[in-house]
Amino acid sequence: MCTVTYIPLGNTVFLTSNRDEKAGRGKAIPPNIYPATSNTRLLFPKDPDAGGTWIAADNKGQAAVLLNGGFEKHIPAPAYKKSRGLVLLEVLSSNDPLSFFQTIDLTETEPFTLVLWIDNHLYECRWDAVQKYCTEKDKTQTHIWSSATLYDKAIVQKREIWFRNWLNKNRYPKADDILEFHLFGGEGDHHNDIRMNRDGFLFTVSVTGLTITDKTSIMRYHDMKDDTIYCESLPNVSPVKTEAVSNH
Repeated sequence: MCTVTYIPLGNTVFLTSNRDEKAGRGKAIPPNIYPATSNTRLLFPKDPDAGGTWIAADNKGQAAVLLNGGFEKHIPAPAYKKSRGLVLLEVLSSNDPLSFFQTIDLTETEPFTLVLWIDNHLYECRWDAVQKYCTEKDKTQTHIWSSATLYDKAIVQKREIWFRNWLNKNRYPKADDILEFHLFGGEGDHHNDIRMNRDGFLFTVSVTGLTITDKTSIMRYHDMKDDTIYCESLPNVSPVKTEAVSNH
């Protein structure tokens, strides 16, 4: 929920997410396929506390990834009524995820950023507890997002440099290469590296990679707590044109 990268390569899209949580948070349930509607199935790891998730794909070749915070660090308010992880599932389960996000009532929902890969388009959707913002991003370019609740602007910019430097050395990365960046990217600063650890209190608990093609979505889930990798795939209902050619 705290670091997300998007890498398009030929007819394949890679979305990868590091989930950073407090040590006391419950261990997530590995990825599984769940029915959402009569014709929609979702693939995602499940948060055992609220039942939501931070990354999911559907059987239409679409996906959503969640980050904590909107544009800047906020002071959490007690007793939020709606889980952000459940909002993600509601959005991706809808017939028109982008329109659903724009109309859903997010009152008393903690600020968040939602990266959407919908109908071969890439969107960045933010909620700052007052207003929603949606921007279409260039799907032919690579992107990295860092949680506004954990990283200030200077660190965000530094992480972008790490990502660009890594891409310059890995112009045609595979899923394993991207996983390696999410595990070892940075400069030895455990508080702010891509895989972070803040004195054992807050740290990266998992890395989830989505590989989306015109036929299927493959999810690799690396649980850092027990150093176990899970893999699950979800075929698309019908072939989907990705056409997202990397130009980094």
